[in-house]
This record gives sequence, structure tokens and C-alpha cells, in this order.
Amino acid sequence: MTLEDLQARIGETLGTSAWFTLGQDRINAFAECTEDRQFIHMDPELAKDTPFGGTIAHGFLSLSLMVPMMHTAFEKPPVKMTVNYGFEKIRFLAPVKSGKRVRGHFKLLELAEKRPGQWQQKLEVTVEIEDEPKPALLAEWILQHAV
Repeated sequence: MTLEDLQARIGETLGTSAWFTLGQDRINAFAECTEDRQFIHMDPELAKDTPFGGTIAHGFLSLSLMVPMMHTAFEKPPVKMTVNYGFEKIRFLAPVKSGKRVRGHFKLLELAEKRPGQWQQKLEVTVEIEDEPKPALLAEWILQHAV
């Protein structure tokens, strides 16, 4: 699939990722890496008395999984390099309880050549929580591709 082929799919859902489990070990590793060791993420005993009823994943952990989710969701065009340009918006809509699985749904909002050989893509990403009515997050993610 070329970038031009992908451009013809603006407005379409490109795909859905594999499931990723947000177990306590992964949550703890993320807490250590980011130095965000708040008890709601790391202490099941204290967290059980919160409205969540137990530990929850960091919102930024769910957000960071969008990269591997994307790699399992749809075929990417052959480019030399893709870089994360940022976000138009991010909304954390529901907590992801420890042990739950999440997956991403990717919709192509925009894809345009900004300069010769440089393309910018905007994706709407919904991160779903298995067996939960509300998604974990909704984001508009901007990527830049060099060809």
C-alpha cells in the first residue's frame, strides 16, 4: 500500500489492533520507568478502597500502547521513517483496571503531503477496554512520514 493508496481511505476505519493485557507487572514497570508510583497504580490493598476497587493502569500507559497497537491494526505504507508529531486531543474516558485487556481502533482522518517527501497523517484512535461500555481513551494522533 502506497501513501497515495492510503490517502484514498480518508474517513475510513483502517483496522483494529490485537489485544494487550494491562497486568499489574506491566503497570508496575511503567510506574518505575516514569517515576509515577501513585498508590492507585501500585498498591492493590490501598487501591481497593478507591472508587476503582483496585489498581488501575496509568492513562499514559494506555496511550503509549497505541504504537504497538498500530503495528498490529493495519498495513503501513513503505516509508523511510515515521515520527510521532503529537496530538490534537487526548481524552481519558475510563480507567483500565489491572488485568484488563485493551485494543485500538484506528480511523484515518487526514493524510497529505506537506512538502516533497514529507507526509502528515492524522488518526482517530479509540482504545477499547474488553467487556467495558466506555473506552479507555480517545485521541487524535498526528504522525509524519518521510519517503
